[in-house]
Amino acid sequence: MLRPRAGGRTWAVAAAVTIGATLGLSACGGSGGQALAAQACVHVKRSVADYVESTGPGLSPGTVSALRTAADAQLRAALPLASQATSADGSWNSLMTAISESATVDEGHLLPSLKAQCVVADANPNVNPQSPGSNVNPKTPTANVNPQSP
Repeated sequence: MLRPRAGGRTWAVAAAVTIGATLGLSACGGSGGQALAAQACVHVKRSVADYVESTGPGLSPGTVSALRTAADAQLRAALPLASQATSADGSWNSLMTAISESATVDEGHLLPSLKAQCVVADANPNVNPQSPGSNVNPKTPTANVNPQSP
């Protein structure tokens, strides 16, 4: 256990080391915002489910209102996470923008965009899918597996 010395420098050093280690380790995630975007999408999916449920037949106006309020609350919860994801990696700006647009645009108009953004956020970041129409055969090696000696 650390014992305070004159001026409490031992405690100050220990605190600085702890804070530095915490900040350093938090930067090691390397997800570039992927994890934060996926967390935002948990709320987006709940919002979409509530909104879709609110469009069902035979619901009372009170039920529709409650479901829409719940859907809106989920998007409000998703926005800070999407904003943090965008700060970590600007490619998540479209997710953040789609969520923030819900303040002025009916969520029904945003559903395709919200769903598409979350498909990307939930995708495995370690998989590099082929683009449609590419002529790359996945069975053909792309690296020179038998390089010639100089």
